[in-house]
Amino acid sequence: MHPMKMNVVVVDDTPINVTLLSHLIAKLPDCSPVTFTEPQKGLDWSLQNVPDLLIVDYMMPDLDGIEFIRQFRLAPGRSDIPVLMVTANDQTQIRHQALDAGANDFLTKPIDKTEFMARSRNMLSLRRGQRRLEDHAASLAEEVRLATAEILARERETVIRLSRAADSRDPETGAHILRMAHFSRLIASHIGLAMADQEMILEAAPMHDIGKIGIPDHILLKPGRLDPAEFDIMKRHARMGFEILDGSESPFLQAAALIALGHHERFDGSGYPGALKGEAIPLFARICAVADVFDALTSERPYKKAWELDRAVAFLLEGAGSHFDPVCVEGFLSNWDEVLSIKEHFKDEEDEKNTHNLGGF
Repeated sequence: MHPMKMNVVVVDDTPINVTLLSHLIAKLPDCSPVTFTEPQKGLDWSLQNVPDLLIVDYMMPDLDGIEFIRQFRLAPGRSDIPVLMVTANDQTQIRHQALDAGANDFLTKPIDKTEFMARSRNMLSLRRGQRRLEDHAASLAEEVRLATAEILARERETVIRLSRAADSRDPETGAHILRMAHFSRLIASHIGLAMADQEMILEAAPMHDIGKIGIPDHILLKPGRLDPAEFDIMKRHARMGFEILDGSESPFLQAAALIALGHHERFDGSGYPGALKGEAIPLFARICAVADVFDALTSERPYKKAWELDRAVAFLLEGAGSHFDPVCVEGFLSNWDEVLSIKEHFKDEEDEKNTHNLGGF
């Protein structure tokens, strides 16, 4: 293990005192003196760098030792740094004020070499313990971060693989789930959701149609319009998707379950499977409904041609307040250039190379 290098800051307006203390500090193991005869410069350095021990004289012009310590202690990460104040022997009241300001111990003028070495060693031993704990805590935090990142990466891979499994039986393409996910994040951003929620919906939205795994091929792949009985079966995919995803401890899959269940609900209560109305529909599901319908309308399928963009926009505007949450429609249309950029980036013929990582967009 490498020795722990310690910075000992000395602030004293008398150069001879600084020279003496620097000489003594050099005798302490692995210590380097950082000296100042102008207190303001010493304070500035100590606020920009983290000293391991601060030795400050009381009697200094412009900025005395007590005010120096008080300002030092107010800075982030400076509350536990050991501080020694140098005072005259009869300054009991000054010492009390220094303790209130945050001094840990005192050195008495004239400084005794043996006393200085003992007190400094004690303070530096305390500081070494602090730094070891800080280093250990930082190491543990990094281990947790890496482990969490690995778990999230596996979750995301699972999401994409399950979404692809559903899409492999569906005439919609893998690029659809990417466009729809990015459209959903765009809406979340424009209606003011936090960045964490924007990332959550990006990861969860691809699962919206996972329940189609349970729909028979003759219905799922039928080229023409479904009859009422077939449509009733098709509608089951919303609840099937919810049942597949429900109960997970993963926040992503919890969000995905609500999206799967609610993305065919309508703002006026005429949707399925719960006939939920307005804000009773989970917000993520309201967002995804706009993103999903717009992309479905503007994408070519074996059973239909793609709608022109203007026609699809008119459909969204006409359905705002009935089919769709008008806030989500407004959020989607508020930056048309972003919509076009997403459509251009995730083209149907490129879906194979993009779907493993949500497109890296």
